[in-house]
Amino acid sequence: MAVIREAIERLELSGISKVAMGALGDPEVIPLWFGESDIATPAFIRDAAKAALDRGETFYSYSRGTAALRAGLKTYLDRLYGLDLHPDRISVAGSTMLSVVVACECLLTEGDEIILIGPYWPNVRVAAQLMGARNVDVRLRDDGTRWALDLADVAAAITSRTKAVYVNTPSNPTGWIMREAEGRALLDLCRRHGLGLIADEVYHRNVFVGRDPAPSFLEFAGDDEPVFVLNGFSKAWAMTGWRMGWMVTPTHLVEPMAVLAECNNTGATVFAQAGGLAALQEGEDFVASFVERTRNNRDIVMEVIGSHPKVRLLEPEGAFYAFPEIAGLTDSLAFCRTALQRAKVGIAAGYTFGAENEGHIRICFAIESERLRTALLRLRGLLDEL
Repeated sequence: MAVIREAIERLELSGISKVAMGALGDPEVIPLWFGESDIATPAFIRDAAKAALDRGETFYSYSRGTAALRAGLKTYLDRLYGLDLHPDRISVAGSTMLSVVVACECLLTEGDEIILIGPYWPNVRVAAQLMGARNVDVRLRDDGTRWALDLADVAAAITSRTKAVYVNTPSNPTGWIMREAEGRALLDLCRRHGLGLIADEVYHRNVFVGRDPAPSFLEFAGDDEPVFVLNGFSKAWAMTGWRMGWMVTPTHLVEPMAVLAECNNTGATVFAQAGGLAALQEGEDFVASFVERTRNNRDIVMEVIGSHPKVRLLEPEGAFYAFPEIAGLTDSLAFCRTALQRAKVGIAAGYTFGAENEGHIRICFAIESERLRTALLRLRGLLDEL
């Protein structure tokens, strides 16, 4: 008799970690595999967390987040989107990835289906599968100039078992930004079919095209609809190692959100939340400078890699990734391993981001510009050789 669940026994590393785990810390490798920059969290954020630690804020706190941080999030989101957000909808349970898990726990059970609008970050697929659900991939289309969502593709994927839709905008790995009209149409489709919606908006400030912030489902979803809007501190404020995100959930789930936070993580680290509040209140200059850095880096990627004759690359509209398609590529994991061995550049394999992506690789372009250019020139040289 099996003791360990089969779903656990089958787990394997993503196509990001399969490449990276054997070379972490190698000083010769330029890492473009993970979704982070080489900038340490700004000093004013670190100082706020250190001050909280020095004040002795090391005890248990409310599992949905400190009152100060949740009030700060309401003020921040109200200001960004012109809202009067119900404060009971905001939870800070832990990392943004934990929020994905919590949303899946709320919406999915054994035998259900969830539509994943892809390409998408691979851990989302795993979170759904661990609930016993089956993922159904619906891929963004290449309309010749940009990635775009075809609502007919989503509608065609809905079955009697479909319980939810997941969408990430701005997108990891494509850089696609959902237009407001696309979001409204997707939400209307979910309403007509009685589906939950998980909206991952963690790159909401990493915007190159259109307005800042990117359009949000907070702007047109009702307070008590089955819509889970997920976000976090890691991408806009260079706080990846802090493991702290937030989620906005239906109003009536106040108590269940507290219980789920207790069971999954017992809540986010208390003194770290003081750093999060400082980011919200004092971080606008950093957000703007970081976006400008990555905008410049996007242009470098388009110049060096996007111009290669073997590459098709739609210009990213947001986030800080490029998702080039390489002509003739049939094994993206093997290509990434070759890039690591021969070019000393760490990149992520396209297959891991969902169906129909084997011909792609993902490049994170958030690091210092000259180091990025060096890495991209190495990749271009590899493309010339292969």
